[in-house]
Amino acid sequence: MKLIVAIVQDTDAPGLTKALLERGLQSTKLASTGGFLREGNTTLLIGLEDDRVEEALEIIREKCRTRTRLVTRGLPLSEAPDPFLAQPVEVQVGGAVVFVLPVEGFFKV
Repeated sequence: MKLIVAIVQDTDAPGLTKALLERGLQSTKLASTGGFLREGNTTLLIGLEDDRVEEALEIIREKCRTRTRLVTRGLPLSEAPDPFLAQPVEVQVGGAVVFVLPVEGFFKV
């Protein structure tokens, strides 16, 4: 038995949970924050049998692709010590951070 802990962007979470459920994989959703942009994330806890781990990881890879986005550093152009600091920069967002952990027991009460 394994426990997958998947940290994904909030925008990716609905499609991921739906795809998991369609394949009979249930998850528990936790709100979380962190990462480079300090934006909302979703942490999913997925308990499953060892032989379904690769299937779940493939779904995560499919639904949580990385993409680029323009962000500003938060300084108005007039206050920036260097005008280039206030210019939008392209950053990579999305994807997932995934941990696969062994589980000794799993109980539903």
